[in-house]
Amino acid sequence: MAERRRSSEVRQVELTDAALHIIATKGIAALSTRSLAEHVGLTSGAIFRHFPSIEALLDAVVARVDAVLESTYPPSDLPPRERLERFVAARSAAMGSQVGIVRLVLSEQFSLALPEGGAARLTACVHKTRDFLRQCIREGQTTGEIRKDLDADALAVVVMGTTQLLAVSAATLRQRASEAQAVRDALSALLRPPAVRAKTRKKKGERRST
Repeated sequence: MAERRRSSEVRQVELTDAALHIIATKGIAALSTRSLAEHVGLTSGAIFRHFPSIEALLDAVVARVDAVLESTYPPSDLPPRERLERFVAARSAAMGSQVGIVRLVLSEQFSLALPEGGAARLTACVHKTRDFLRQCIREGQTTGEIRKDLDADALAVVVMGTTQLLAVSAATLRQRASEAQAVRDALSALLRPPAVRAKTRKKKGERRST
């Protein structure tokens, strides 16, 4: 019985991931038991053994998105800058591997097609991300790790936008890891206090002249 339950749970994850792929490539209107069955090589009847309806499947998709996003938050005891850097790397990689997550989180059209409560749950994910970013940035500004001359809310938007851009790039340009690292390095440099950036440039100049 336990093995049967485990297998069912594994199949449910496969189906929700397949649903995310269909949403990402064809749009949420293309998601049906037939399209999902064709994508995973099952019959429509087999789909209903795991999800009684499309609404139940979409609820599972939202739960899957929530779980994936939740897994990208780093330990709270890390220094603010390190927390931010780890978050950007983990979140962009996770969303890049499931680009349907980006579509669901960012598209109002997709949110309107979700069952009651699903859109609110996705909105809560976005709010939690923004709150996390603001808290890290404000803590970093207090400790001197992050620049104070720019508003924390504005910097949070920059970090969130960069993360989303990296996620889309990761989905389409998987071999260009060095470019993704360069973007993360640029973001890290932007967040540093001006005095720290000046010292860093001075050290690089000294190394070039020797």
